[in-house]
Parts: sequence; C-alpha cells; structure tokens
Amino acid sequence: MAVSGRPGFGAEMLDTLYEWFWWDKLWLPAELSWADLEDKEGRVYAKASHLYVTVPYAFGFLLIRYLFERWIATPLAVWAGIRHRVQLRAEHIPILELYYTTQSRNPLQADIIGLSKKSSLPVRQIERWFRRRRRQDHPGVLKKFREASWRFVFYLSAFIGGIIALYDKEWLYDTREVWTGYPKQSMLESQYWYYILEMSFYGCLLCSVAFDVKRKDFKEQIIHHLATLVLLSFSWCSNFIRIGTLVMLIHDASDVLLESAKLFNYAKWEKTSHGLFIVFAIVFFVTRLIIFPFWLIHCTWVYPVYYYPAFFGYYFFNAMLVVLLFLHIFWAYLILRMIRKFLFGTLTGDVRSDNEEEEGQETSPTEDDDIPQHKAFNGLTSDAANEKNGCFGLSPPGNALSKTMS
Repeated sequence: MAVSGRPGFGAEMLDTLYEWFWWDKLWLPAELSWADLEDKEGRVYAKASHLYVTVPYAFGFLLIRYLFERWIATPLAVWAGIRHRVQLRAEHIPILELYYTTQSRNPLQADIIGLSKKSSLPVRQIERWFRRRRRQDHPGVLKKFREASWRFVFYLSAFIGGIIALYDKEWLYDTREVWTGYPKQSMLESQYWYYILEMSFYGCLLCSVAFDVKRKDFKEQIIHHLATLVLLSFSWCSNFIRIGTLVMLIHDASDVLLESAKLFNYAKWEKTSHGLFIVFAIVFFVTRLIIFPFWLIHCTWVYPVYYYPAFFGYYFFNAMLVVLLFLHIFWAYLILRMIRKFLFGTLTGDVRSDNEEEEGQETSPTEDDDIPQHKAFNGLTSDAANEKNGCFGLSPPGNALSKTMS
C-alpha cells in the first residue's frame, strides 16, 4: 500500500508546486487574479503558453545562423581579406594532453621539468608542444568575424523592428504611460513578435555558448543571458510588456554599434573601427547608465505603487533590472579601460576578451617554435604587449552588451 501510494504523492507534490508557482499573488497585485488577464472585451493578453514556441524558434535561429555564416559571412570575410589560417596540430602525447585538459594550459617551469622527466622528452619540446596546443584551440579571426556578423545582423534587425513597433507609442516618450490601464493592456501583434524573436535569439545564444568564442567575461555573459530570459518571461506573464519592449530597445541600440566596430576591426579598417567604438561607448553610457537606471528602473520602481500596493512580482522584476544594471557597470568599467588605453596609445587587444588570455603571445601566427619570443610588437615586447593587451579585439558588453546585453 505504501509503495503504491508513492506515485500519487509525487503527483500531488507536483500539483502543489505548480499551484504555488502560478499563485496569482506572486505575479500580480493583490486585488488582481489571472481571471483579469483572460481574453475578453476585445483585449488579447500574453499567455505563458505562448513562450513554448521560443524553444523551436531558438533551434531555428541556430540553423539560420549556420547557413548565414556559411553562405554570407564567410564570403564577406574573404572579400574583406580575412582567410582561414590552418594551424599546425600538436602531436598527440597522452601525458601532456592529460595535463593540458585537466591541470593547466600554461604550465609553470617546475611543472614542465616534471613532465619532461615523466615523458622522457626535452624541456624545449614540451614548451613547443604547449604553444602549439594553445594555438590549436585558439579561435581564428574568421570565426570571430562570422560570429560578429551574425550578431550584427540580428541586433540591427531587432533595433529597426523595435523602432517600428514603438515609434508611435506614447510610453516611448512618457514612461508614466507604461502603467496607464495596467493590467488591462491588450497585447499588440508587434509586441508579440518583438518579444518572441528576442527571447528565441537569447535562447539561441545560450545553446551556442559551448562552441562560440569563449571570452573572459564568460560567466557574466551567462548571467546576462539568463537574467534577460527570466526578466522577459516574467514581464510577459505579468503583462509588463510595455516596459519590456523599452528595455530591449535600449539594449539593442549599443549592441549594433559594437558588433559593427568589431567587424571593421577584424577587417583591419582601424580608423572606422575606432570611430565606431567611440560612438558605441557614448551610446552605451547614455542608454545603459543613464536612461536605463534613471528612466526605466525609475519607471518600474516609482510609478507602479501609485496604482497598486507593492507585491512580490514588483520586487522580483526590479531585482532583475538591478542585476542587469550591475552587469552594465561591470562592462562600463571594461570600456573605460579600453578608452584609457586607446587615448594613451597602448590599445592592442580586448580586455573583455575576443582575445584569449594568451592571444597576444602564445597564439602569434609568426611565433617561432624553437626560439623564445621577445620580439617587438607595436613598440612593446610580446610579453609587455600581452600585459597591456586591452580591448580592441572588441567583444561586446551587451550582448545584452553582449547584451549582456546582452
């Protein structure tokens, strides 16, 4: 009897959790319920079930991205003079491969000597093997160009689409209008597609993170993408759609500029790239550090309590916005470092990370495997260049930045 009762108990627990999760007091003001958001009187409201379509759409974006990078981005890169560089593959030596994958990509001299004793190989050969092995894993400029091309096309399309969807909406110009009539605000078709496509794209970014160029702010990017998806999903279900569209719009504005600056940087159009980066920095600081906190967070923190008492969803939504704000501040710090190095003439790489940690040094395509590298690079030795490696491989804050924005 006890055994046969356990499945029923589990189902009951799931039902209880489901009811608790969708308890209207968590998502809506106290005097409202889900019944108030049922389609009626000509109004159409967002439903949680609408978000299921973002899963196949995310995989659809992966397919579109593959085709785009293969048939459009690659020929464009070739036209820009970017070629796929074939790297010499490191010889397969099990003991060294095990150390590389489980211990460190950059062994200390003492570890190299220990590996030399274990493998009966000369120290110089082991040092050469690790250099080749790092270069083997390092993404080439062609791969970075294709990724940036894909993100540029999406962010540009999303920004233009957002402008078209919002240019005639009163809440774009007066944020008080975001809450006028809440929650009985009918969902517009333009809002539906703006949300669904943005969420599908961020889902695509999460799916592709394993094979994309890995950046130094990898963890921050993951947090950004997850926070964005949680924020958009919650705003969708709670009918905070108006403010959600504004958040998406200001994030896409700077992402377009950064991805375009990266493209010109990879093509070695340095003046154009630098100019776009400066414009990006200005737009980023205005949208992410001024408009976002002082207009949008102010709108979600101050105005709602004029209409309804504060509730859990009110605090949760604002907490997610603050998470994004902290990420914006983190990326702003990196941008300021880039600008400082740019002004003082030491800008050779990307502090945020299109470069891997050793890109300025170990991954140099002209590196002589048999001679220690101390050649001059932009007036610095390769070691010094690596230390000063700053920012202009140009990888985004935002996705948001990235988009984090991301």
